[in-house]
Amino acid sequence: MSSEQVTLVDFGPDLSGLTDAEREAYVACRENGTGVREFARRTDRRPGTIGNLLARAETKLEEGTR
Repeated sequence: MSSEQVTLVDFGPDLSGLTDAEREAYVACRENGTGVREFARRTDRRPGTIGNLLARAETKLEEGTR
């Protein structure tokens, strides 16, 4: 049995390269399943803004896996 400690990075993408807004949108919408419109209402933003944040976050995450 291994005594190596498991970290959150072992279970999901490394979100450290995202801005606070990108990270918040990504976690809410992609990891927790909140709808874009619902998250937009909750954060007093437009759905298009949330869509842009998610697109930028996903692009950064894809670039980080290359």
